[in-house]
Amino acid sequence: MSSRPLGHQIVSVKPIPVPALGRGIDLQVKVTAPRSGQNLPVIVFSHGNAWSLDGYGPLVDRWAAAGFVVVQPTHLDSRRNAIGWDDPRFGTIWRVRIADLHAILDDLGNILAQAGLETRVDRERIAVVGHSWGAQTAGAILGARVLDADGVPGEDFSHSAVSAGALIAATGTGDTLTPFAAENLPFMKPDFSTMATPALVVAGGKDQSQLSTRGPEWFTDAYHLSPAPKSLLTVAEAEHTMGGIAGERVAETTDEDPARVALLADAVSAYLRAALGLDDAEWTALGSTAEDGDGTWSIAGK
Repeated sequence: MSSRPLGHQIVSVKPIPVPALGRGIDLQVKVTAPRSGQNLPVIVFSHGNAWSLDGYGPLVDRWAAAGFVVVQPTHLDSRRNAIGWDDPRFGTIWRVRIADLHAILDDLGNILAQAGLETRVDRERIAVVGHSWGAQTAGAILGARVLDADGVPGEDFSHSAVSAGALIAATGTGDTLTPFAAENLPFMKPDFSTMATPALVVAGGKDQSQLSTRGPEWFTDAYHLSPAPKSLLTVAEAEHTMGGIAGERVAETTDEDPARVALLADAVSAYLRAALGLDDAEWTALGSTAEDGDGTWSIAGK
C-alpha cells in the first residue's frame, strides 16, 4: 500500500528532457511531487490545446499534495511553439501527442531519476489524465482509437504500463462535427468501443462545444460508448474550462469557480486511488455525498 505524505508541501522540477525522435522540437516535461511519502502513484497529464507544462497548476498541485507524482509534457500545439491551424504540421500533431505520452511512459525511470524520485515511486500504479484535446490523447493510451474516413478504427495506441485514467471534457464521436471541425480536425472521430481500461469521465452540464452540433451530452460519449468499468462525474454548471482548471484567471476561463476546480481535482485523485488499488474510502465517500447532495454534481458508474 502507498503511504500518504505527512504534509502538503510539494516540489516541482522542470524542464526535464525526454528522448523523442522525429518531433522537430525537443520534448520536455515538468514533474510535481509531494516532498514526503513512499510508493507514490504516478499521473501522466496531457494538456488541452495551446497549453504547456506550466499550465493546470490548480489540478496538478492538488494531486501532488494528495500523494501523486504528476508528469506534464509540453505538446507541439503549445502556444510557445507557434504551430497554428494553417501549419502543415498541425494535421499530425494528434499522433505526436500520443507519441509524447508513450515516450514519457517508456522513459519514466529516467525522468523520475532526474527529478530525484526514483526510490519513492510505485511504478506499478500509473494513470493518464487529460483535458479537452489532452483527454482524447489520454483516451488513446487507455485504448480508444480514431476512425478513418471510411469509419474503420485505426491503430491501437494503448500502453501496458497504464492501469487507469481520467478524461476531463473529452470530445465525443465525430458524426456531428461542425464544418470547421470536420475540415481542420479530421482526427476528432474517436471510437470508444475498445477503451477497456478503467477510467473516470468528467463532463460539464453547460459545456457547449463549437466543434459539434450536439449539446453538452457530447462530452459523455467516452463513458456511454466504452466498456465497463467506467465512472461518470457530471458537474451541472461546469463549462469547458471546468471552473478554471488550467490556471487562475486565465483568458479562456468562462466559468471561474475555485470550489468547482477543487471538487474536480479531489474527485480525480479519489477515483484514481480507488482504481489503482490503493484506497477506495475517498471515492466511496464522494459517491455517498453525491447521492445526498443538491444535484450540482453527480456520479454514475457501470
